[in-house]
Amino acid sequence: MDSSKLPLLAVVGLTASGKSGFSLQLAAALGEKGITCEIISADAFQLYRGMDIGTAKIPVDERRGIPHHLLDVLQLDEKASVADYQRSCRQIIERIRARKALPILVGGSGLYVRAVLDKIEFPGTDSAIRAQLEAQTAQLGIEKMHQRLAEVDPQSAARIVPANERRVIRALEVYELTGRKFSATMPRREYFQPALQLGISWPLPVLDERIAQRTTQMLAQGFIAEVAELEKQGLADTPTACRATGYQAVMDLLAGKITRDEAAEQIALQTRQLARKQRKWFRKDPRIHWLDGEAGTSANVKQALTLLGINEEQ
Repeated sequence: MDSSKLPLLAVVGLTASGKSGFSLQLAAALGEKGITCEIISADAFQLYRGMDIGTAKIPVDERRGIPHHLLDVLQLDEKASVADYQRSCRQIIERIRARKALPILVGGSGLYVRAVLDKIEFPGTDSAIRAQLEAQTAQLGIEKMHQRLAEVDPQSAARIVPANERRVIRALEVYELTGRKFSATMPRREYFQPALQLGISWPLPVLDERIAQRTTQMLAQGFIAEVAELEKQGLADTPTACRATGYQAVMDLLAGKITRDEAAEQIALQTRQLARKQRKWFRKDPRIHWLDGEAGTSANVKQALTLLGINEEQ
């Protein structure tokens, strides 16, 4: 089958829902139909080198020989940017298509997924404006800056809590730079090229148990040693890498502030909270085809092939 006739595939949704494993089996099933696949990560923290266990990065020896992209492309001290990601990812998609292969975007970073799939243009940045806003925030306080945002862009102010200083400053920067509201930069949902989004759905109690099991597994696999090594490289002072779920809890454990059991509880709690944020984000997109996690991977792969218009005989 000609892969150029197939839509860009995206496997999206909640953390610990089984996206990576499903995408590998789906790619293998498509390979059996003569369709070569390549996987692109849509996880903001899997971009960083050395952040492997805590971000649930698929080890190289478990990737079934399937090429994976946008993993391990940033140093810890580099800042992850959704605009840079969009540009890099679309270039990779073009190259994969040129190889007559099918790109599969896999991840749960909602804005990164939308940035790739939809017609979205991101406003640039201005270091001088950003520095000025940061200085004003330090002088006046984030509450005053949030009030300023409410005056020029009430929709963004209603969506961004004052505690999220980074996003408040970014929204004000966009307004200062472009004269447009930050809220106006997220247009209607319109694919930049034909796409099929698949999500794996679980009842929340089942997902919570999966999260608990994964937390235990990560700690057993060496998550603590991973964070200890990253701390030597300056993890605590990084602009974005340090915000990855679970890493601060392990840093607190290494500092003797909490016990191993308390760290495990914090990691699981933060992961559950992340899952609920992701659920809220992805449930807003009516284009996602939700697969029943409890039906099993084989059944879901078969359903995905059907959605692609591929039957068993092809």
